[in-house]
Order: sequence, then C-alpha cells, then structure tokens
Amino acid sequence: MHIIYVLRSQKDQNLYIGCTSNIKDRLETHNRGNVLSTKGRRPFALIYQEEYIDKYKAFQKERFYKTPKGKKELLEKLK
Repeated sequence: MHIIYVLRSQKDQNLYIGCTSNIKDRLETHNRGNVLSTKGRRPFALIYQEEYIDKYKAFQKERFYKTPKGKKELLEKLK
C-alpha cells in the first residue's frame, strides 16, 4: 500500500505533499527534522491521505498534486 499524504506546518501553515508506504514513520521523520526540505517548518500535522495499491499510480498522483491544476484540486478536497 502506498499513501499520498498532506502535512500542514504548524509553524507557517504551508502544506507539504509526499508519498510513502509507512505514514507513521514518515510523519515522525518529518517532525524529527530529518527531511531537509521541511526541517525548518516543523512541527507538522497530517491533514489528508489517499491510499493506492499501485506504487506507480501513487507517485503519479503525488506529482499531479504538485502542479497548479493538481494543487487546486487538492485544496478543494481539503475544504
């Protein structure tokens, strides 16, 4: 199982979109500061996730959510 996840920084309220097979460990990794791109924006809260059986489809959807059109779609889901 692969999970697309959305984290909200409790420091600056910005979102981070990622993909993993273990959401609990990945959230802990972000909050420990072990991810360079999010290190200065800790702590994070998990606000959304989607599960996929196919790893390829999960990473494809993650990339889509990082585009302007995909981000708009994702923000609609978060409302």
